[in-house]
Amino acid sequence: MELPTLHTLDELASLVERQPDLYIRWSRGPDVDAAGASKDALTGVSLPGLSANPLMVEDWWGSRPLRVWVARRLHDYSHLKHENAPGVRPWVLEGEERGRGPDNEPVVACRRPVAWVAQAVLDEAERVVDQQKGPWGPLQR
Repeated sequence: MELPTLHTLDELASLVERQPDLYIRWSRGPDVDAAGASKDALTGVSLPGLSANPLMVEDWWGSRPLRVWVARRLHDYSHLKHENAPGVRPWVLEGEERGRGPDNEPVVACRRPVAWVAQAVLDEAERVVDQQKGPWGPLQR
C-alpha cells in the first residue's frame, strides 16, 4: 500500500493536533495487517483488532509540548522494531478502539492507514527523550 511518509517529529505532532483518533502501530505495515487482528503472543488468542498505541494527548499532559508527547509515544515501544520480525516499523493509522490487549494496550479496528514514520523521526524522538529529566527507557518486558 502506498502511504506518505512522515519525515519529522513536527509533522507527526501536527497530524496528531489535527486528528485525535490516531494510533501508532509497529508492524510490517497495513498490507500485512489487512486481516485486522493481532494475537496474544503468550496464548495465541486472536484479539478483536490490531494492538496499537494512541497518539491522542491525555488531559493530564496539560500544556506541555506536543512534540515531547509524540516522542514519548514513539519511544515507549521502539523496542518492537528490534524484537519482532524483520521489516517491523511504525506507521500511523486512524482507528476505532475495540477493546484492550493483554498488556492493556488498545486493540483497534483500522479505519484508514495514514502514514509511515521514517527512521529520522525515531532518531529525533530519541534525542527529545534524551533531553528529558530522569531516566526513561522503552516499555520493554
